[in-house]
Amino acid sequence: MRNPNGYGTVAKLSGQRRRPYIVKKTIGWNDKGHPIYDIIGYAETREAGNIMLAEYNRDPWDVDRAKITLQQLFDLWKEKKAPKLGESNRSSLCSAFKHCSAYVNKPYKQLRSYQMQETIDGCGKGYSTQAAIKNLWGHLDRFALEMDIINRCFSELLTSDPIPPTSRLPFTNDEIKTVWEHQSDPWVDTVLILLYSGWRISEFLNLKPEDIDLKEGTMKGGTKTKAGKNRIVPIHPKIRPLIERRLAEGGPRLISYNGKVCNQTQYRIFWADIMKALKLNHTPHECRHTFETKLDSAGANRKCIDLLMGHVSKDTGNRVYNHKTLGELKATVELIP
Repeated sequence: MRNPNGYGTVAKLSGQRRRPYIVKKTIGWNDKGHPIYDIIGYAETREAGNIMLAEYNRDPWDVDRAKITLQQLFDLWKEKKAPKLGESNRSSLCSAFKHCSAYVNKPYKQLRSYQMQETIDGCGKGYSTQAAIKNLWGHLDRFALEMDIINRCFSELLTSDPIPPTSRLPFTNDEIKTVWEHQSDPWVDTVLILLYSGWRISEFLNLKPEDIDLKEGTMKGGTKTKAGKNRIVPIHPKIRPLIERRLAEGGPRLISYNGKVCNQTQYRIFWADIMKALKLNHTPHECRHTFETKLDSAGANRKCIDLLMGHVSKDTGNRVYNHKTLGELKATVELIP
């Protein structure tokens, strides 16, 4: 059955092609009376071409936009949208893109959920990387929808391995007592500072002397998210002498090694030595977990905990309307015995 006038056509091209059927529509005529076509796309079968043509006539799209490839869309997203994200999130998403390399030259409009899912299932990585790839497809889909390249988000159908149950365990009171008993041992003071401040290890090692205000009794730092950056953490009275001694060393960071910046690799070596000597089995991040757990057990205000941890409050009312003073944050920190 012939298509109506102006509807468009599907024709088979000569030669051996992966997608031999061209989908096109006449948009005018040249001086010699030959038709001028807009190429809507290419299909593997005539049936697929007719479906593409029907979709186009039901909801016509900009043919040039329909030709935008995954690589082109990603580059544009990275320029327009990525800078608005947190540094850690942006880095994770950009790193995830390498797992989508099989489709970089494919028009984004032609990508389907099963192809997106293949990049997740075939990445050969754990739940964290899988979640980043899934997250990236969501960002790109929303951007493509905004640009009118697509009219539905196939990324909503994607799945990735679930986050496994956490194996993080807080320090027990007896373990914290053990750490205090060895506070004069090399680097043990850093464990105590982490236990009473809740910093992420990267944030902790990045603290500079100018980030410490002994007069106000505060530390300022943080990374990862908008809520986490430049946050204020009061200095717990118990660790103030430890911080003062570190500052007196005059290094480029609060925690320095031989007068130089101490990186995470080096610090984890020190950490492993401490755990072995004290017969403990914890990671640096479990200090952060301990800090939050102790505050929660002490009945601390949830908003104060979120501010100290650098978390975005899950309660909209808390997030927007509840402004905590420095005095309240200090009182919260001092709930930890």
